[in-house]
Amino acid sequence: MYVCYYTYPGGSHHTPTLTAAPQAATIPVTEPLLVPATQATLPPQTGIPTLGSHIPITVCRKRPSDDLMSQSPMVTNGTSPPHLSGSDNDAKKVKLEQNSANGPSRVVHIRSLPPDCTEADVVQLGMPYGKMSNVLLLKQKNQAFLEFLDEQAAVTMVSFHQQNPAQIRMKPVYVQFSNHKELKTDQANSFQNATAQAALQAASAVMGGPTEEGQKRTTLRIIVEHLVYPVGIEVLYQIFSKFGKVLKMIIFTKNNSFQALIQMSDPVAANAAKLSLDGQNIYNGCCTLRIDYSKLNNLNVKYNNDKSRDFTNPNLPSGDPGLDQAMPFGANNFSGNNSAQVPQMSSYGVPSALGAARMMTLNAAAAAGNAVLLVSNLDEQKVTPDALFTLFGVYGDVHRVKILFNKKDNALVQMAEPHQAQLAIAHLDKVKVWGKNIRVTQSKHTLVQMPKEGQPDAGLTKDFTTSPLHRFKRPGSKNCQNIFPPSTVLHLSNIPPNVEEDFITDAFSQHGQVKAFKFFPKDRKMALIQMGSVDEAVTALIAMHNYPLSDTNHLRVSFSKSTI
Repeated sequence: MYVCYYTYPGGSHHTPTLTAAPQAATIPVTEPLLVPATQATLPPQTGIPTLGSHIPITVCRKRPSDDLMSQSPMVTNGTSPPHLSGSDNDAKKVKLEQNSANGPSRVVHIRSLPPDCTEADVVQLGMPYGKMSNVLLLKQKNQAFLEFLDEQAAVTMVSFHQQNPAQIRMKPVYVQFSNHKELKTDQANSFQNATAQAALQAASAVMGGPTEEGQKRTTLRIIVEHLVYPVGIEVLYQIFSKFGKVLKMIIFTKNNSFQALIQMSDPVAANAAKLSLDGQNIYNGCCTLRIDYSKLNNLNVKYNNDKSRDFTNPNLPSGDPGLDQAMPFGANNFSGNNSAQVPQMSSYGVPSALGAARMMTLNAAAAAGNAVLLVSNLDEQKVTPDALFTLFGVYGDVHRVKILFNKKDNALVQMAEPHQAQLAIAHLDKVKVWGKNIRVTQSKHTLVQMPKEGQPDAGLTKDFTTSPLHRFKRPGSKNCQNIFPPSTVLHLSNIPPNVEEDFITDAFSQHGQVKAFKFFPKDRKMALIQMGSVDEAVTALIAMHNYPLSDTNHLRVSFSKSTI
């Protein structure tokens, strides 16, 4: 409460005007216009005011509590966030005195949080002061509650931040006691409970709970198993940023498996992500995350592109895409302006654990339902509908293929399902086929039209809907679990017992150099063959898949992650 004086010129029936207090007034002014009423020496008031007398008018403003679950007076960190500019700011620079009526609490209320704040960020702020037992984040209100095991820890935190404003993600936040003596979380909010407990467990490990050396690290190594749908930097960032700030990321292939290195801002965020996400599926029944700590303390990212990203330095060059060594998953494949839903997520998987939308969104028009691909930069002397059916059939069931009549190095490929089209983009875009790096993108067409009856087509359009060579027509087929990017090693199956190694290697040598071959020791119906290059392996697969080895046995060829 503060005091200002009004002068009544000419008696009590005139309009008052605001004037400065007279020199004779004995008011110990410590700050301009900010004089507590308890310190003011008021002029005597006798009867009706006369000319030149001053009547104190008290002006007060009740400040609502920012603690949404309490109407108690609050203790702030000593400053209030600025709302106005210029001279009005002076009136806001009021230090609120601690109201001790309710006393301290084990629960600390933190307000003015940044929009991207996570439970791990809140827990990280409380770690220096003691063990924590619960955390509740109210993202829509930019507020959080942090419960300590010991009340003294909460007192220490509030006392410290009264003099030293706290920051989360470079944004000032405000710390005060809550009126609540404990936090009780709603069991219906399973996501919040899961992420909160993960953050608390991570903090406990870092602060000296059940520890292991890796729990002090900030860089995670991720392997994605059963890779059926595309996974890139944007997908992983959306998942891991729920547990803390993601600083850097690199994705690559190793031993024919998709892997990533993700550097988090602190050990708590890294440990919380590992505890929550290890073993979870990104999508139903596939894209399983296997997470461990990396020995690298800092990732050296030179380029910002679809294979590496430094989120702390957006000005890095994109680099030469031709030098990329990882699978083509990421920004280049999901660069549209439309948001669409990917196939259904696992009910026990990452999206449920993250508590984001039931289905994660990607910037890809294809995932909304378009299964038609545009394939360009083909060798028009070698390309045929059957060749494209065989190559793209590795990643889904191809229904129709049309080679464009006026531009025969371009073709449309219609897959059975939109996610199969995305899988083909992920694995075949920029792959060298017949000596040329083909481009595979989403087509604006949603259907490949067959030529009208009597219309000349020169065999450039073909319907494969009823083909017996589809790999994925049976639900739950093992082929769905063995989808790999193009590699030098090919997996061969359906080999009759009377066919020898020389016969097979001679047939494959017509399409490139054969470097190694071996039958499976326990099943001679299958074998591995290694070609001289990925380009030769692709050419051999196109030529040798469904190759007749006998009257009843046709060879099955696919890419393998194995080595010989």
